[in-house]
Amino acid sequence: MTTQTLNIVPIALNDGTTSTLAALANKAVLVVNVASECGFTPQYEALEALYENYRGRGLEILGMPCNQFGGQEPGTNEEIGEFCRKNFGVTFPLAAKADVNGDSAHPLFRALTNQGEEPVKWNFEKFLVKADGTLLARFPSAVAPDAPELLAAVELALA
Repeated sequence: MTTQTLNIVPIALNDGTTSTLAALANKAVLVVNVASECGFTPQYEALEALYENYRGRGLEILGMPCNQFGGQEPGTNEEIGEFCRKNFGVTFPLAAKADVNGDSAHPLFRALTNQGEEPVKWNFEKFLVKADGTLLARFPSAVAPDAPELLAAVELALA
């Protein structure tokens, strides 16, 4: 999938609207597959802090709830949104719940893993996409949103 195609993939958001990465024009986007009942769920707090610290410089975060790993995201879109706001103060956009692997994978994740990348291994994997739609970096679940390597990549994406 080309960069241009990546930027125009429709993304159903948790609030019922539809968007694209291109709608976040001139912004880097950290795309994260998220889940409410995962050991990594506390990363929501650090993701929100990252969003607060960098959104004024051009970073967006897109959480994509997924129930493919251990059934750890069983809620509806409304329940997921409420959980994130109530427990972690999340203000960054959340997509509608979707698969990230397999035949039913969301086209955004098919594109993100299309360039010889392995399938998503677990909840809270992170993909940093530059403003032009190219994938800059991928981080496994254990890399926290405030990890030095992730922050360095964000700085590079915003430079």
